[in-house]
Amino acid sequence: MELTDKNVIVIGTGISGIGAAKLLISKGANVILYDEREEIATERIFEELSEYTARFTLVTGKIKENQLENIMLAVFSPGVPMDSQIAMIIKASGIRIWGEIELAYQYAQGNLLAITGTNGKTTTTSLLGQIMRDNTSQVFVVGNIGNPYTQEVDAMTNDSVTVAEISSFQLETIDTFKPMVSAVLNITPDHLNRHHTMDEYARVKFEIARNQTKTDFCVLNYEDTYCRDFSKQCKANVIFFSSKQKLQDGFYLDGDIICRCVQGVRTTLLNIHDMNLLGIHNVENVMAAIAMADAYGVPMEQILNTVRHFKAVEHRIEFVATKRGVDYYNDSKGTNPDAAIRGIRAMRKPTILIGGGYDKQSEYDEWIQAFDGKVKYLVLIGQTREKIAKCANMHGFTNVILADSFQEAMDFCVEKAVSGDAVLLSPACASWGMFPNYEVRGNMFKEYVNQIKE
Repeated sequence: MELTDKNVIVIGTGISGIGAAKLLISKGANVILYDEREEIATERIFEELSEYTARFTLVTGKIKENQLENIMLAVFSPGVPMDSQIAMIIKASGIRIWGEIELAYQYAQGNLLAITGTNGKTTTTSLLGQIMRDNTSQVFVVGNIGNPYTQEVDAMTNDSVTVAEISSFQLETIDTFKPMVSAVLNITPDHLNRHHTMDEYARVKFEIARNQTKTDFCVLNYEDTYCRDFSKQCKANVIFFSSKQKLQDGFYLDGDIICRCVQGVRTTLLNIHDMNLLGIHNVENVMAAIAMADAYGVPMEQILNTVRHFKAVEHRIEFVATKRGVDYYNDSKGTNPDAAIRGIRAMRKPTILIGGGYDKQSEYDEWIQAFDGKVKYLVLIGQTREKIAKCANMHGFTNVILADSFQEAMDFCVEKAVSGDAVLLSPACASWGMFPNYEVRGNMFKEYVNQIKE
């Protein structure tokens, strides 16, 4: 789409909105940057766009109909729901809608590898990004991982490889977006306050492969029912991975060994004890990354060499320190029950678990049931603490502590933990309400742990 001298409205003024505005302005568009909030940090916005002040207008509060006249395109930030009032107004106006991801894709060059799923996206994206960096000279790791896709587009060439972590929020607003290799790692309940039903959530996730053809590849988790069902209608070449089944075609775990099987012919690849990553969920993440890199054409020995040396992503079952004989793990990125189940399953010691936070309308029964005798105390914080405590009691787990602050929760953990225990921050909830994001929550945990005196 030719946007030179055309009017484009960008919805949202966060990192994605700013990235989209910069790219649009660089392509010659006239930008209206819109935020429905009356009071926002306008100084930050004008500072980040200081080079472009003549090419954009900032609009806040309720939008007027005349402000949408002659608008050719609306670019939505992923944090703005498509059933929000502004989205309804834009749709009713007949204005074309793209997301920040679609905008970037329109101008990007080179090959694209894209990953989605409820859990494991960041670890898999980071690992695949490192595999590609070890194999080629120009690699960009973008998307939901914290680096806007739009921010890197102008530096890309035909020889570039882009590895993108893509959320369901971002997939709501794609159009022609088409990875050469895609992956859906798993589909478990999350963000139901936005997508409302599991079927809708799953549908949006599989949009990542919507435009793929038989020349492309889609990596899917064989153990996930949604993924198996989707494989029957996927237009791309499907590559399965499995942590439980020995596949005739695909990647699978046999005991402690990751294997690859092609038409029944098995190749042994890697002993999982040669990796630095903990937990069966990370074995699945590794298999997905191996499958994607292999589909792209990276030599297997180069792939495995990177896997052997790769270390855990920050905030995802991240070992922090041992203090007074107690191991402390930061799993702040465990922002939903399924992710938190993976966190507790990775523990090998009696564990004091910190949970709770913002309510995304999740259910916590399976998380409580996964404690499996490992959890000594469940220390709860945030908006969901009473809801989770009630759920725990229903399942017969009564060692529950309700803390009024994060500091109080940490104080309790240090007081009760004895040598040989582990303390795990794996909240099963988003951080909002108490913290700006999960990174701040995880960093606060690490700062507290590092100040514990021996």
